[in-house]
Amino acid sequence: MSLRPQLIQIAKQIKQRLLHVVHQFDDATIPLFASHGRLASLYYCVFSRRFDREHLAVLQGRIRYKQSLRDIGESCVLLRRNIHRLEKGLIMRPRRSVFAEGYIGETVSCFRDCVMAKRLDHEEQKWAHDVLCLYFDVVSATPIVDTQRKAFSAISSSGAQVSSVPYAHDTLPKCPLDYDELLTLFKRRRSVRWYQQKPVEWGKLQQAINAASLAPSACNRQPFKFYAFNHQDKAVDIAACAMGTAGWVNNLPCSVVVVGDLSAYPKERDRHVIYIDGALAAMQFMLACETLSLSTCPINWPDIESREQMMSKKLNLSPYERPIMLISVGYAIKDGGIPFSQKKNADTLLKQH
Repeated sequence: MSLRPQLIQIAKQIKQRLLHVVHQFDDATIPLFASHGRLASLYYCVFSRRFDREHLAVLQGRIRYKQSLRDIGESCVLLRRNIHRLEKGLIMRPRRSVFAEGYIGETVSCFRDCVMAKRLDHEEQKWAHDVLCLYFDVVSATPIVDTQRKAFSAISSSGAQVSSVPYAHDTLPKCPLDYDELLTLFKRRRSVRWYQQKPVEWGKLQQAINAASLAPSACNRQPFKFYAFNHQDKAVDIAACAMGTAGWVNNLPCSVVVVGDLSAYPKERDRHVIYIDGALAAMQFMLACETLSLSTCPINWPDIESREQMMSKKLNLSPYERPIMLISVGYAIKDGGIPFSQKKNADTLLKQH
């Protein structure tokens, strides 16, 4: 009789006992390491490697951010951030006669680099140009402002119509929904896991992404992309990378991965913005899908190294790009079940101070 099965069983038992000892040690020492910031850093340096990927991603993002200022592509995060800052100065009440002196030189220089590169998206370049035109029209003269006004005039599209600038609130489109109608949309947006074997039209995905792009974003940098897998075999393969999809993943017609881009930031302090901005856009994407008769289900993406490696390889992600969540998309089966999922109400969630 072979001893191999017995040896395997013994090895499993030894492993389980070792893990139990490790967990006991972890539980016993965590209060000590949690008592001070430097001790917490020591814990995650010596006893746990769970934040290694985040450390690497943030540093790689900082490197890529610097590179992006030299190698201008279709979008420039520094230009987007500074133009948005100018817009906030332009709408200030009361508006100061002089503002943005601390970064207007950087902004004009960045705009010039973008124009010279000839790769920037036309709409992004027009927005930056128009806001700079308005800024120099209204700001008072100072040595710094006058120097940058002259530099901008050398690259400005003279005679171009200025339209991509701040506007009054009362010029917004009238809201076509009342509260009850909006609440109905929210109630219809449930997490659907059972779909018809019917392809999702690419045009509808584009419509939903256009709606998602209108979500608020810190300094309008929009540090995310949507990776869509609109063929069932690929959709299933991608969704299977996540946990919590066993038993229903094989019926997915379309999977979308929301990916955050840490190269949008030069500092560690902004490392969590990708998750905030990505989640805001993802919610608008799902609501837009609902209006297009498409159902969705957000799929949790916990920070597990083996899963991160798997997804990074399948999507060919750079080290500074991180999956935020997955979303299944498709046409719901009419009699497919939906969890009741009792929700908290305002009495629980709203705190008056």
